[in-house]
Amino acid sequence: MTGVFVHERGLCESTEVGDGTRVWAFAHVLPGARVGRDCNICDGAFVETGAVLGDRVTVKNGTLVFGGVTCEDEVFLGPNVLFTNDFRPRAHIKKGPEALIDTLVRHNATLGAGTVVVCGTEIGAFAFAGAGAVVTKDVEPHAFVVGNPAVRKGWVCECAARLDDDLHCTECGLDFVTAGEGKGLTRA
Repeated sequence: MTGVFVHERGLCESTEVGDGTRVWAFAHVLPGARVGRDCNICDGAFVETGAVLGDRVTVKNGTLVFGGVTCEDEVFLGPNVLFTNDFRPRAHIKKGPEALIDTLVRHNATLGAGTVVVCGTEIGAFAFAGAGAVVTKDVEPHAFVVGNPAVRKGWVCECAARLDDDLHCTECGLDFVTAGEGKGLTRA
């Protein structure tokens, strides 16, 4: 692992970590986790065996990324984001990786501080979950979701600004159209 920074109090046991990635104090990356280039894994974060992080992913303090979770490129995971990977955990029932349920976070999505993601969901590209959201079902691309359970309250641009009723971004000028039922938005 050349070109990877690991703080003296951080622990990176994976051999699959891309150049430019930083692992900060008290963060732990287990063997078998795959971490892309130029990621930032902040203090107290945990990345388990079988988790996959794309390039330029930010994993803020206290975030837990368990096996079966895949985050594509340029995903932002705010402080204390929590993923699950088992619908019915019991301490006395030991399950292997094949019994766990995958979760996919598409490129450029943002999960705000304290978001909980229930396994088996897909979070679309450029989607944005507000702080404290509990994601229990798929989130469409560009959707802005909040609450418990998370529900769509609007749409967001690639720049993360809320879109107006005409699906126009007043901050960067991009326009969007619906991509079809349940498929979110795409650029106009």
